[in-house]
Amino acid sequence: MKKRFRVQISGRVQGVFFRANTWKTARSLGLSGWVRNLPDGRVEAVFEGEKDAAKKMLDWCRTGTPPARVDHLEFEEEAPGAGFTDFEITY
Repeated sequence: MKKRFRVQISGRVQGVFFRANTWKTARSLGLSGWVRNLPDGRVEAVFEGEKDAAKKMLDWCRTGTPPARVDHLEFEEEAPGAGFTDFEITY
């Protein structure tokens, strides 16, 4: 069963390799989608894949890796769909 989540993460998440670590983690879990910085200082990501992997990614987004600091995570589940073939950092 596939799951897709859209997350918006606030805190100290820009300029601390949060996107790169999100990319690395998502790819290691076999997920597809993308991650990007938002103009307001948050990071947004959409990831899709097997249910357990997507939930692990959602949990990872709650903390990230040092020196990042996640203050708040908003997420919504979306219907899985076609279109993603890999996980990318977008600009």
